[in-house]
Amino acid sequence: MVILIGGPSHTGKTLLADKLVKKYGYACISQDLLKMGLIRSGNTTLAPDDTEGLRPYLWNITAEIVKTAVENGQNVIAEGCYIPMNYADYFDEKYLQHIRFVCLVMSEKYIRNNFEQIVAHADDIERRLCDDVEQERLIACNRYFLRRCIECNVPYILIDDEYNVDWDF
Repeated sequence: MVILIGGPSHTGKTLLADKLVKKYGYACISQDLLKMGLIRSGNTTLAPDDTEGLRPYLWNITAEIVKTAVENGQNVIAEGCYIPMNYADYFDEKYLQHIRFVCLVMSEKYIRNNFEQIVAHADDIERRLCDDVEQERLIACNRYFLRRCIECNVPYILIDDEYNVDWDF
C-alpha cells in the first residue's frame, strides 16, 4: 500500500505521516527531504523556493518511487506539497488500486483564528530554516488546494474548527 499525503505548506502533512508511520510501521518519503538532498548534492540547479520548477521535478521522482514500491509490494507513505491533485493521471489502474491519497487543507476561518499557533508549530516535526509565512498567502494557497481537490474529486481533510487530524485509509 502507498499512502500519498498532499496539501499546502503548514497543514501538517509531515505530522500526519509521522502518526501513520508510528501506527502502521510504514516507511516514509518526505518530498522536502528529497528536495534538499537533490539540491545539496548538486543533482539540480533548482532553488528551494522555486515551487514551479520543483513541483514537476519532485513529482516525477516521487511517482517513480511509488511505482517501484507497488511493484515490490512495499508499504510507503509519501508526503509533500508537490503531489498534484491529478496524481491518478500518472498511474495505470494496476498501480492505483494500491494507492490512497488525502489532501490536508485549512479553511480561511481556521487560518485567521489560529495563525499564531500555525506559525508556532511550524517546527514541530522538521526545522524550517527559512519560514516567512504570511497569513494572506497561506489563505490563498489553501483556497487553491481546496478548489483543486474539488475539481479533481480527490479526498481531503478540511481543518476548520480545531486541529485534530487523523486518517484511516
